[in-house]
Amino acid sequence: MTAQQPENRPEKAPEPSGVDLARVALRAAKEAARARGDAAQQKKQARRGGLRSGARADGRDPMALGAAINRLITERGWETPAAVGGVMGRWPQIVGEDVAKHCVPEKYDEDERVLVVRCDSTAWATNLRLLAPTLVARLNEDLGQGAVRMIKVLGPSGPVRRYGPLRAPGSSGPGDTYG
Repeated sequence: MTAQQPENRPEKAPEPSGVDLARVALRAAKEAARARGDAAQQKKQARRGGLRSGARADGRDPMALGAAINRLITERGWETPAAVGGVMGRWPQIVGEDVAKHCVPEKYDEDERVLVVRCDSTAWATNLRLLAPTLVARLNEDLGQGAVRMIKVLGPSGPVRRYGPLRAPGSSGPGDTYG
């Protein structure tokens, strides 16, 4: 004869007793009552003419403008564009007075992380192209790593070329009569 070995069955969790069941039922009843009370309170406030602020601070109270703007920037995910906007305002302190007199940041492409800078002469554009790696490192140090990947340097833009003093409305220039 062989001795019977106990089977390896996982132990069942004990069934909740009466006290445990009562606690679970009480917790569910409290949550349901709280939900009904919140809904009733909102209906009551709507009948009185909307939500009103009381003596205690809550989320509807006015806040300082700076705090409201910071909250909006955080909620919308505008941290990097706002920081780059701050850089554009502090451009002379970042690049130096001499460079700032001749080179101005125009725009920032958030997707490509490219800062576009326009210079007033080709000589300054060449100079800024040589300084670009140093400026990218300085900007990333200020804004956070990877905020600016590249600086695109543009030279001076010339005036819009007009062909002759007299133009027909809607024409695209002297070539539109041939085709």
